[in-house]
Amino acid sequence: MHVRDILRVKGRALYAVAPETLLSECVTTMADLDIGSLVVMEQGRLAGMLSFREVIRVLAKRQREHRVGPTPTMAEIRAREVMEPNPRVATPDMDVNALRLMMLEHHDRYVPVIDGPLLLGVISFYDVARAVLDSQSFENRMLKAYIKDWPTEG
Repeated sequence: MHVRDILRVKGRALYAVAPETLLSECVTTMADLDIGSLVVMEQGRLAGMLSFREVIRVLAKRQREHRVGPTPTMAEIRAREVMEPNPRVATPDMDVNALRLMMLEHHDRYVPVIDGPLLLGVISFYDVARAVLDSQSFENRMLKAYIKDWPTEG
């Protein structure tokens, strides 16, 4: 299975913001859409990724700094200031096992999929897990059908 197969099933819905978007707007968008990441685009190109991980980091930093003086609010912070500017990316031809290994090794929950300069979508760790489970379930059903007398699940 390849990354393109996951994109085909999940769809290519992209939620993007500009680098100058306020963090408060980003958080509201993520909450309203029930998503864990936003693609940061600048002049039609991938500029970075903003996920709940970066939001939590900036909130924790604010909490620590608040003890020693005033800190900027989320209404003053821009996506550019907290986004991951160089996210690891996948390509459509990438094997899903290679993607899983990359995501596990680097603790990436969201990976943009690019084909040359074109952003095709974002794959989450959930998308990968669901695709692998669906694939294994299909293979299991095929094997059971091949073995004629296998008991069916009730």
